[in-house]
Amino acid sequence: MATGRKPAPKVPARSARQLPAVGKVLTDPRVRALEERLGHTVTVRVVREAIDDLRGSLGSPDPDPSVEAACASVLRVASRMLMPSLRRVINATGIIVHTNLGRAPLSPAAVAHLARVAQGYTNLEFDLATGKRGSRQNHLRELLRLLVDAPDILVVNNNTAAVFLVIRTLAAGREVIISRGELIEIGDSFRLPEIMKTGGARLVEVGTTNRTRLGDYEAAMTGETALLFKAHTSNFKTVGFTAEVGIAELGTLAKTRGIPCVYDLGSGLLRRSDGVALEDEPCAQEALQAGADLITFSGDKLLGGPQAGLIAGRKDLLARLARAPMMRAMRPGRLTLAALEAVVLESLDQRLAEAAPIPRMLSRSQDELRQTAERVASRLSSGDVRSEIVASAGQVGGGALPTMSLPGWAIKLVPRDAALARSPRTSDALFSALLAGDPPVLAVLREGSVCLDVRTLCDGEEETLVASVRAAFEHVLATR
Repeated sequence: MATGRKPAPKVPARSARQLPAVGKVLTDPRVRALEERLGHTVTVRVVREAIDDLRGSLGSPDPDPSVEAACASVLRVASRMLMPSLRRVINATGIIVHTNLGRAPLSPAAVAHLARVAQGYTNLEFDLATGKRGSRQNHLRELLRLLVDAPDILVVNNNTAAVFLVIRTLAAGREVIISRGELIEIGDSFRLPEIMKTGGARLVEVGTTNRTRLGDYEAAMTGETALLFKAHTSNFKTVGFTAEVGIAELGTLAKTRGIPCVYDLGSGLLRRSDGVALEDEPCAQEALQAGADLITFSGDKLLGGPQAGLIAGRKDLLARLARAPMMRAMRPGRLTLAALEAVVLESLDQRLAEAAPIPRMLSRSQDELRQTAERVASRLSSGDVRSEIVASAGQVGGGALPTMSLPGWAIKLVPRDAALARSPRTSDALFSALLAGDPPVLAVLREGSVCLDVRTLCDGEEETLVASVRAAFEHVLATR
C-alpha cells in the first residue's frame, strides 16, 4: 500500500579513485615533518595504512576522501603507533598480585638499582675478582641461599620454566607420579599435565580428585619412576571429605626409593612473617626442611620481585639443571637479575621487607585504609563527583590464597547530576573513561557502581587518582 512518502535521494557512492595518491599526501607539511622523524620508508607505510582506513569508510553516508582527511588520518595512525603500549596503570581493584597488571609492583630501591644496571655495561657474566668469565647465577646465589636456607638455587624466566626444566632434565622418557587432586590449571589455560608431557615425562596420576594417600604413590612406583611431584593448589581450595599427602611423608618415601621429591610451591612465600597471617600458603624454607629435594616458585608474586622462577634444593640436582641445554633458553637477563637482587636484599632486612609494596599492602590495617579512603574521597568532593565510603574485600591475587579475604574500604563514585546518576549506562561509561585516562585507572564494577579499592594504591598515587577520576567524569558529562 502506498504511503505517500517520497523515496530518499540516493547518495552516490564514493569511488576509490577519488582517494588521494600516496605521493600527494607525502607533500603535506605535517606529513613531511613526520617523515623527518620516522624516515621515508616508515612514513610511506603509515600513509598507506591511513588511506586504507579511508578506503574502508567509502561506504559510509558521508565519507571524506580528500587530502586533508588523509593527512588527518596519517597523524592519527602515527600517534597511535608511536604511543607506548606498555603503560603504568593505577590499580584500584584491591587485588594485590594482579596478574593482568604485571603482578608485583617493585619497590623504589629495586627501581633505582634496575636503572643503575640498565644505563651502562654490567658484570653480568664477568668475574671482577679474577678478570675472567663468570656466571650470571652467581650474583644472587649466596643471597637467595641465605633467604631460603637452601643448599643451592637457580633463577630462570618464570615458575613454569622452572617446572619444565626440572621435568625435562630429570624425568624425560620416564614416569612422574602426581596426585589427581594436584593437576592444576594456571593462568591463560596452561595446564600442569600438558607442561609435564611437553617436557617428555610420562604422567602417572594417583588417588582421586579429593583424596590421595601415601599408599597410592607407593603402589604406583616402578623402576621407571623418576620423580614424585607435589603441586600446591594455590588458585583453588578443595574442602570437605579430603586427604592429601604432606611433603614430609612424600619426601621420606622418595628417599627410600632413591628418587627426588619435587614440590611446586607456585606463589613463593620464602619465610613466615609476623605482619600477615599466611598459614595456608606453603613456605619455601619449611618445604626444604620437611624433605623436598627441589622446590620451584615465582619471583613476582609474594616475593614481590620481577617475573622470574626459582629452583632451590640439592646441589647435585641443580648442577644438572644448570648444565641442561634448555637452561640457556630460560636464563634471566640482567634487568630481571638486577630487580630481583634488590628485592632479595630488602627481604633479608626485616625492616625494609615490611615496607616493600606487597607486604605493605597485605598488612594495611582497616583503620589505615579507612583514612586513605576518606582522604581521597574528600579531595573528590568538589565538582561533579559525589563519593561514598563502602566496605570492601581485597584479595592476595596471583593464584595465591584464593579463599583469603582482606577486609578494607573502597570509594563508591556517584555523579552529582541526578539524571546521570539514574542512567544505567553511566557506570560503564565511567569505567571505560577511567581506563582511557592518563594514567589509566582500573576500578571495580560492583552492583552497578564504580568503586575504587584503596588497598592497592601505590605510594604517591592519591593525587593522580583524584585528577584521573575528575577527568573521567568530565568526559562522561561531555559525551552524554
